[in-house]
Formats: sequence, structure tokens, C-alpha cells
Amino acid sequence: MTFAALHDGPAPLLLPNAWDVGSALAFAEAGFPAVGTTSLGVAASRGAPDASGATREATLRLVQALHALPVHVSADAEDGYADDPAEAAAAVAELAEAGAAGVNVEDSAAGALTDPARAAAKVAAIRAAAPGLFVNARVDTYWLREDATVGATVARALAYADAGADGIFVPGATDPADIAALTAAIDLPVNVLLVPGLTLARLGELGVRRVSTGSLPYRAAVDAAVGSATAVRDGGTPPAATSYWAVQERLQAFAVRAAGVGG
Repeated sequence: MTFAALHDGPAPLLLPNAWDVGSALAFAEAGFPAVGTTSLGVAASRGAPDASGATREATLRLVQALHALPVHVSADAEDGYADDPAEAAAAVAELAEAGAAGVNVEDSAAGALTDPARAAAKVAAIRAAAPGLFVNARVDTYWLREDATVGATVARALAYADAGADGIFVPGATDPADIAALTAAIDLPVNVLLVPGLTLARLGELGVRRVSTGSLPYRAAVDAAVGSATAVRDGGTPPAATSYWAVQERLQAFAVRAAGVGG
């Protein structure tokens, strides 16, 4: 099944977001047909803040490595790593050539919304540079709490749809009424972040076609890592975890598969 077709299933596509090969391997082994990357997790692994344009090379290398996995990979490309549409398209085309089936491109930079015409120009340039890529245009109105209304969000989304986007991502939208209004007005698969209190089934009823975990798995993993160490330090019981040998076997199998793909 193509990555685009996964958005047409009976339930929304749940896309877990990985920050390295090990986390992506675990998601693939758990049965997810597609895995995304998280710019926060990738940036944090380099000691850099999110949305600073610091993840371009690391994300490209991660996508190249994950090409050996038997799942679709969608890359978080921040804002395309450039203000110029042609430069952004060239960066995203590299991800497509590395094996990405999809990409997220956001319409904000430096913590503020950008001109929607500029963002639409990026989408159009990316569409031309990578025709087979699923372009998920991210509208950051709710995420940044700037112009966070259904009307302003739909206006941006429709501009990106006209420019050739395949899907629309509205992180930060959590109110069921707003989500339903957005999906009713946008004639493309709508993607949201997971919403506490709203199940995958309920989001599907609201018209959502894709749900991303975002940086939650990375943040939860960091919390779990600290918790395991403090439990031992404080005389508690270490948490249960996948065995060393199971992880090692997973990595060995991946190394063999990657060598075959690379050869």
C-alpha cells in the first residue's frame, strides 16, 4: 500500500515519530506501516533547539538509514530549512531521493507565522522538485496561538492545497468543534497531533485522516530513562524493559537488511 493510500483507511493513520534508527526499528517491529521523524528529537540528539534549521543533515542521514526498513518514512523538514522556495525545494528533494515517502513543511519560522503566499510558493516548488512525495503542509496557527481561528487556518490550508499539497497538518488543534470544522472545510487528508481525551476512533469521527505522536515518544523516553536511573539511586525497583539481547538482535537484523539495500 502506498503512503498516500494509508490516509484512506477505515481509521486515521497513526504515525509514530522516531528520532533515531533504534526508535524507528522499535516502531516498525510493533507493526506500524509508516514512521515519521521528529525535528525536536533529532535536534535534541545534536544539542540544538527545535525549529532552528539545525536538523537538515541529521534528518537526511536518518532518512537514508531508514530506507532499509520495510515501512514508509515521512520526514519532518521544519520550514524546508530555507526562506527561499527554490532552496527549500532542493533540500526536500534530497529527502525524497534518500527514500522519504512524505515530508512535513511548516509555515512558520523563528516562532512566528510566515507569509502564506511564501509558504504556498515553497509547497509549489517542492511539488515540482519531488512529484511523487506526499507533501503535508503544516499550518501553525494553533501551534503558535497566532491567528488561531478556523477561518484563518482554512485560508492558509486552501492556499497550500492550491499549490499542490497532499495533506494538511494542524498541530495544536484540540477542540473537537474546531477539528470537525477544519476537516469539513479542507478537501485533503487532515493531520493533527494526538489529543489527550480523544481516541483515534473519535478523531476519525471528526474527519481526521492522520494522527501524529510528534515529539511525545522522545520526551517520554527521556523521562523513562531518568526514572530508571533515579529508581536505582533512590533504592527503588528498576523498570521492566526490552532485553539487551532483543535489541541487539533487532539491530543485527537491520544491519544485514541495510547492507543488502545498500548493495
